[in-house]
Amino acid sequence: MAVKRRDSERSSGEQAAGGLGQRAARELLARDYNYLFHLSDSDARLLDTHRATLAGATAGFAEKYYNYLFDNPDIADVLYAFERDGGDVGLFARTELQNLLNSVTSGNLRERVDVLLESGTLHLEHRFRPAWVIGAYDLFIEYLRGLLPALVPSNTERKALESLLVRRLLHDLGLTLEGYWASAGDELRGALAHEILRHNQAEELLAGIPYYLWTVDVRSNRIHYANYSLRVLYDREMAAPFPCLSDTHGEDTELLLSAWQDAVNGNGRQVEIRMSLAGSDQHWYRVALYPAEGSQGRPSVVHCVLEDINHQVAERKQLQQLSTTDCLTGLPNRALWTDHLNMALAASRRVPGSQVVVISLDINQFKMYNDTLGRDVGDILLRSISERLNAIVRESDSLSRLGGDQFGILLQPVYNIGEATERVITKILDSFDLPFTHMDKQLWVSLTLGISCFPGDGDNEETLLNNAESAMQRAKRNGLPYQYFDPANDVSAAQQLRYSGQIKSAIENNEFTLHYQPQVDLRTSRVVGAEALLRWDHPVEGTVMPQRIIPVAEQLGMITPITDWVLVTALRQCRQWKYEGLNIPISVNVSARSFQNPRLLDKIKWALREAEVEGECLEIEITEATLMQDIDRASDVLSRLSESGVTIAIDDFGTGYSSLSYLKGLPIDTLKIDQSFIMDIAFDKQDIAIVRTIIDLGHSLGFKVVAEGVENIRSWELLVTLGCDVAQGFHISRPLPEVHFTTLVSETGRLPL
Repeated sequence: MAVKRRDSERSSGEQAAGGLGQRAARELLARDYNYLFHLSDSDARLLDTHRATLAGATAGFAEKYYNYLFDNPDIADVLYAFERDGGDVGLFARTELQNLLNSVTSGNLRERVDVLLESGTLHLEHRFRPAWVIGAYDLFIEYLRGLLPALVPSNTERKALESLLVRRLLHDLGLTLEGYWASAGDELRGALAHEILRHNQAEELLAGIPYYLWTVDVRSNRIHYANYSLRVLYDREMAAPFPCLSDTHGEDTELLLSAWQDAVNGNGRQVEIRMSLAGSDQHWYRVALYPAEGSQGRPSVVHCVLEDINHQVAERKQLQQLSTTDCLTGLPNRALWTDHLNMALAASRRVPGSQVVVISLDINQFKMYNDTLGRDVGDILLRSISERLNAIVRESDSLSRLGGDQFGILLQPVYNIGEATERVITKILDSFDLPFTHMDKQLWVSLTLGISCFPGDGDNEETLLNNAESAMQRAKRNGLPYQYFDPANDVSAAQQLRYSGQIKSAIENNEFTLHYQPQVDLRTSRVVGAEALLRWDHPVEGTVMPQRIIPVAEQLGMITPITDWVLVTALRQCRQWKYEGLNIPISVNVSARSFQNPRLLDKIKWALREAEVEGECLEIEITEATLMQDIDRASDVLSRLSESGVTIAIDDFGTGYSSLSYLKGLPIDTLKIDQSFIMDIAFDKQDIAIVRTIIDLGHSLGFKVVAEGVENIRSWELLVTLGCDVAQGFHISRPLPEVHFTTLVSETGRLPL
């Protein structure tokens, strides 16, 4: 093939000799081929006799040869690709044809060595397959056999010439293939050298990183690659799949083998385990397993990485300790203590009769000592106080420094609140009858404690702690060592001061918003109502929940404007939903103080007119305790509300008075089962019995029954089985802003539960 070669390529003679000099390679090939295809003197004379005749007769082979090249689709594709790359296909075809013709007309075989080797090399370069070359020679041999009877009449001479020509063609074909395979070998050796270089570079890189790496063949369970670091560590034969298994801490072995099983099933895993590699100290290591999918869809190999993470684990533990421990006293900080309280509440909910006590404790003289003796002395005093308190609480209890000179104590589990709390409080107060000593000075310290109890004083950690702090502040104001939380009295002066000038402006500045919690029919999953719940978007404190707003507003005498705002805002929203095709009544809670307002009925009628909706759009929720404060007045108010079309719901039913006689005499439409019975219904048979009784009672009296606090699918399913009508709770939806609530129910009115 007469095309220009790249200067960087080696000559065909060098390729053929595999590294010998060009002349040596040619001589070697010429000698080998001369030995195999030696031409005798008679052969030379015979060829000389017919050379001219053959030269003229074989000229007709050109047409057959060109047809052979271009009629074969594979050959034609290669030739056209060669032409697109700038090659001269015509020159190629003529050159190759001439090589064929020269096989039967050329006199000196040695002179053809370079030409034929070069032809084979260029065949490889342009991906002209050996089989196609063989086919061309075979075609030429058949062509010659067809010519010879007419050219050489003598049968004996014709056979001799045919044998000679075939040997000449085999000679040239062999040299062409020699050039091809020699170049192919050179190409493979070059590629191999390149891959070896890349492998060595990768090996150097992998040897330099601080990981141990290996690859396991899953089928044979053999390690077929390990990086230098691992080979140095385990100079003996490495066991598969984990060379380090014998160095693994006994408690972590199963974890490591479980991770391997996941990996061979096609799931990557990372585990943290302890190891003592090569007799070193025990460290934490991370083992990462990366399965590589094989041809059958299952991993054929698993790549393994072992990383020393001892320093990371130590830092993580230190950060965890810093995030959960008070640096000064070593006690749990507020965050960790809150976690302890939440776990105690969860445990108490599962055990009937179990209660939790929260104590907020404040050091009365601390500010004086800290200001007069200095902060260093104040720190020493706080540490001493924490040690004294820690000696009093039980192992099952939890002591925390909540901040400054405030400590928190968690007592759990408690079955007799009065007895258990009094015992602990007495020990604490008695222990502080003795002074602390610093540099020959006696530091007398007294305490003030506030106590709240679960479930009576709150059902979450924030409420319980806030209530304990409110009780503690009341004890301080009254000069008492301790006080239990009293919902009627425990609105702190700080809260009154903070909110007194803000509640009125909050309405004027549109800082109050309503969130709506869906009430869903248990049989159809359709939204049949929404409870309006107040939120205060406080400009400084963020979202303030109603349990912090309502008590303060009642004590400050500002509950009426809030109730008015909630009623008209909720009913306007109900009207808007009606315009949008959603028939969703609104439930509004009315506090005890609001219910006692003699103008409540007028306020509700005004709100209905202002919102331009009928009474059936509104449901008023009132607690049992509120009703029983004045049952005769309550009966009159509720009857007049019912006449206006407003429906009445008894909220938190089951937690109030044991007498049920008032139910049959009041125009009640709905009983709302208190969430304390619903939250653990899936685990508490007594709660199931109570809920079943309330449902049966409500249905017997013609009431709709609503379950509050449905937080899981199990509770939902039990309520369906028990025949409850409606449910609300976090399993269905948290209270939502109007936009989100509307989006949630606007499609079909049915929730995807």
